[in-house]
Amino acid sequence: MRALVQRVSSAAVHVDGREVSSIGPGLLVLLGVARDDDEATCDWVADKVASLRLFAGADGRMDEPLGERQVLCVSQFTLYGDTRRGTRPSWSRAAPGPIAEPLYERFCTRIGAARGVFGADMTVLSAGDGPVTVMVERESS
Repeated sequence: MRALVQRVSSAAVHVDGREVSSIGPGLLVLLGVARDDDEATCDWVADKVASLRLFAGADGRMDEPLGERQVLCVSQFTLYGDTRRGTRPSWSRAAPGPIAEPLYERFCTRIGAARGVFGADMTVLSAGDGPVTVMVERESS
């Protein structure tokens, strides 16, 4: 599982021109699910994202965790695009919908995230803060 995590001052998801989710200050998470991911992997990644200290404390250092800030999570199978050959990525490592969707929902529920629409063509708007962007990744055991 891969979670591309960006600190934002705001973020929103639109589908067919309508806003379906939005947050204020917090984290935008683009979540990719691999074919062999399982619930234990999902829980580990969710807990890691929720505990990352990406926010400035009183001394200006990134010492503060998510706390009461918000999370917006968007499913992103393209995080598993393999570009080693040719010019068109292979998506063979990405989980198909019946595997990915329940794990995406589990991740969102575990960290209390607002959601995009799984499988939809979305417009994702974000105002990056920092910028601060990190990748959290774990292979299933």
